[in-house]
Amino acid sequence: MKNNYPEIVIIGAGILDVLVRPAGKEVFQTGSSPAEEIRLSTGGDALNEATILAKMGRQVLLETIIGRDKAGKYLEQHCQEYGILLPDDCIREDIPTGINVVLIDRDGSRHFLTNPSGTLRKLTLEDIHMPFPESAKIVCFASIFVSPEIGPRELEIIFRTAGEQGKIVCADMTKRKKNETAEELAEAFSYVDYLMPNDEEAMLITGKNTVEEAAESLRRAGVKTVVVKCGSKGCYVCGREKSFWMSAEKNVKCIDTTGAGDSFVAGFLHALAQGRNVRECAEYGNKCGANAVSVAGATDWTEKIGFSL
Repeated sequence: MKNNYPEIVIIGAGILDVLVRPAGKEVFQTGSSPAEEIRLSTGGDALNEATILAKMGRQVLLETIIGRDKAGKYLEQHCQEYGILLPDDCIREDIPTGINVVLIDRDGSRHFLTNPSGTLRKLTLEDIHMPFPESAKIVCFASIFVSPEIGPRELEIIFRTAGEQGKIVCADMTKRKKNETAEELAEAFSYVDYLMPNDEEAMLITGKNTVEEAAESLRRAGVKTVVVKCGSKGCYVCGREKSFWMSAEKNVKCIDTTGAGDSFVAGFLHALAQGRNVRECAEYGNKCGANAVSVAGATDWTEKIGFSL
C-alpha cells in the first residue's frame, strides 16, 4: 500500500487510447477493414510515465485533470489500482476526458485522432499544485507543447518553483505547435536538469540539422543535461562536462511505438531516483523504450516483460 508521500511528481495528460493495429488507408475505400487488435488502454504522456513508475514501485503523484464521465472513472480506477496519487480537485465537470484513437501501421508507426476539446489540451498553470510536496525528489513535466495553455512563462514558473525547492527538474517534449524556439524557452530551460526530446523534436525547436548540434543548442539555452531519444539508434546525452551516444538494445522487433518515449523517460527517472549516474539512467531508459515497442500499447510491456535494473 502506497502512502501519501510521493517520490516523483509527474505533470501532464492522462487520457484513454483506443488502439487499432494494423490500420491502413484501405478502410476509406472498402468501408470496413479487419484489424488484428482493437482495444482500450490508458494513455497520455504523464499517465504513461506515472503508470510505469508506479509498477516499478515508485510513489507517484500525477498532476493532471480528468472529466467527470465514464472515461474519467476508468482513469480514476486505474490510478487507484496502481497506487498513483491524484489531487482531490482534478475532476472537471465541464471538460470531457480526452480519448485518442491510435492507428498503428504495420511497421509500428502511429497516427492519432484527437479531441481538442478534451482534457488532453486543457491543463493550465492553475491546475498544478505548488509548491510541490516536500517528499518529492523529482518533478517531471510531460510533455512540453502538449498543453496550449502552458507556454514559456508558465513553464518557467513551474520549473523555477521546483528548482527553488531543491527538486531534480525533468521534462519530456513533443513537437512544437507555434514555431517556438529554444531561445524563447531559455528562461524556463535554465531550471531544467534533464530534458528528453526525441531527435525530430530537438532539431525542430533548434533549427539544427543533426542530433549533436540540436542537443548542444538546447544545452546552451540553459538545460543542464540534454538526452535525445533516437529510436533504433539509442540516445544521445549532452552535458556540460561530457557528451556520448548510448546504443539501443539489439534484436528488438518493433510492434508499436506508442508510449516508447514515455517508457524511456520513466526508466530514466526510475534509475535517477535510485541515484544512478546519467550513463546508467540512459541505458535503462533505452531498455524500457525497447521493451515498449515490442508490445502493443503504451505500458502493457510491464506485465509481459517486467523490469530489471
